[in-house]
Amino acid sequence: MRRISLATVSVGCVLLAVGVAFAQRGVDWVVGSNDAHRSAWVRMDAKINAESMRKPGFELLWKMKMNGAARQMSSLTPPSLLDFYISYRGFRSLAFIGNASGSVTGVDIDLARVEWEKTFPTTGPSTVACPGGITSGVVRVVNSLAYPSPLSGSGIGRGTPAKSGVGLPDEGAVTLKTPPMQRPGPPPSAAPKPRPGVRDSGPVNMFAPRVQYAYFLTGDGKFHFLYVSNGDEPNPPIDFLPPGAHAQGLMVFERVAYVTTVNGCGGVDNGLWALDLETKQVNHWKTSDVVGTNGYALAPDGTIFVSGRDELVALELKTLTQKASFKAPGLRFTSSPAIFEAQGKDLVAVTTNDGALHVFDTTDLSKPMASATGIAKDYAVGSVATWQDMSGGRWILAPTGNAVSAWKLVDGKLQAAWTSRDLVSPAPPIVVNGVVFALSSGEFRTTDANMTAAQRAAKSSKAILYALDAATGKEVWNSGSTLPTFVTTGRLAAGGGRVYVGTHDGTQYAFGFPIEH
Repeated sequence: MRRISLATVSVGCVLLAVGVAFAQRGVDWVVGSNDAHRSAWVRMDAKINAESMRKPGFELLWKMKMNGAARQMSSLTPPSLLDFYISYRGFRSLAFIGNASGSVTGVDIDLARVEWEKTFPTTGPSTVACPGGITSGVVRVVNSLAYPSPLSGSGIGRGTPAKSGVGLPDEGAVTLKTPPMQRPGPPPSAAPKPRPGVRDSGPVNMFAPRVQYAYFLTGDGKFHFLYVSNGDEPNPPIDFLPPGAHAQGLMVFERVAYVTTVNGCGGVDNGLWALDLETKQVNHWKTSDVVGTNGYALAPDGTIFVSGRDELVALELKTLTQKASFKAPGLRFTSSPAIFEAQGKDLVAVTTNDGALHVFDTTDLSKPMASATGIAKDYAVGSVATWQDMSGGRWILAPTGNAVSAWKLVDGKLQAAWTSRDLVSPAPPIVVNGVVFALSSGEFRTTDANMTAAQRAAKSSKAILYALDAATGKEVWNSGSTLPTFVTTGRLAAGGGRVYVGTHDGTQYAFGFPIEH
């Protein structure tokens, strides 16, 4: 009986430890720019912080050539991460990566090993503006529109070294060893109370049996969902978009899939589309074009904010009924919106072609509540990032043409904070636990519609990844000559102590601190 009791206690301790580690590792990066709000912010990380990045150890962990080739300037999509998956093989960490050529790959990111790979046919014409294939990325379901905890700091997770189950001589197993007495720490902060009106499906029990899918769209407009475990497709794909559409910003929430169509590809009207996965009904909101790398973001109450080329629009969830909009003569939007909380309000940040960053109150789109300049005019910003420091200060970052710049929202006004070193065609930055990762993509950009993808590739240069102190903009690390070519669609993603970037030649790179064994 004693052996049984001790074994039970040991298993319970292991499960408790895993639960604590999981809770402290934060929320998985599941869609473009991390979450439904498109914040591009990983709030907590066990290893990455401004202090650790100043020390040696952050390095290339692995690189992996994905199946398939680039289509025009499109190649890999940013990975969607599943940092805690329980399978018959044990605990796993997985990434799901799409390629414009039609392949979807599940990767074990701890072992740098392909778990499964599926290829889908790509047909029809292909141009720089309309490459075809898989363009909107592979995503997982968004479970909540509530803001995650703003706390930032190092958790357990991958930050603790791996240990054997055997203790030191005469100590027995580490799970049975009596731990030394420790002075109790301060009581944990009370969890924030749910805000009224926030769309939230409730907490997810990581140990409960549940089916998980990887979702994506192929160039024929069909919506696919594969088992994350083995890549099998349990049901036939669902008709979503007309064939030939160029899709961006896929997201799945409350059994409805949302995606934007851009550039008028395949003669398809631009706008936002919604597919009810239960009824198979499709709704479509039309606009002249949708801009930015994501196109839209969801506020906590479920309102969808879309960056049209000449309008910022608020739409109802599912029905896509228009609620409000902002437009001004001659003003064009240049980034997807990002939603965040500050001063007790839900705010939305977006950039425009006059070189300005704007912040709107989500309940009033009649005019910006704050604006600031500092971006190159007519620069395709793509998307912005936003994060909150430990003192409650709200920061917004954006690529500005030849650098990444940061502004701080103070008393309802945007104040310029810092600007990075010069970068070549900077990609949208991300923030991980007080560290900004800025990518000098090396991509040669042009407004010349007659220039081919091969000509642009020949004029492009090697990409370089930089890590900056998020509060000062000072460089604390860079990837040097590790990346041999440029980056277009393989933008940044992060989680579990790693940062991911995919180059145009179809190679996925993972940077981080090595796991101790």
